[in-house]
Amino acid sequence: MLDSKMLLVILAIALVVFGTKRLRTIGSDLGAAVKGFKDAMNEGENQEQVKQIKQEKDADFDATAKREAEAKVPPNTNT
Repeated sequence: MLDSKMLLVILAIALVVFGTKRLRTIGSDLGAAVKGFKDAMNEGENQEQVKQIKQEKDADFDATAKREAEAKVPPNTNT
């Protein structure tokens, strides 16, 4: 695919075309964009995990409340 010589040639051409200042700003802009993308992906995963944990806690609370309600109801002794 791309070996080190080809990458050096591409870098040299980019340096001639854009200049050193423009390459630095392109690099920092690209790095910031990648960081923002990763942060957004992690935030989405975290929100899903929080939602799942909340649903599990709600289910546990509902099950506990049901058991407590059943324990408080006296048995039917009409015979």
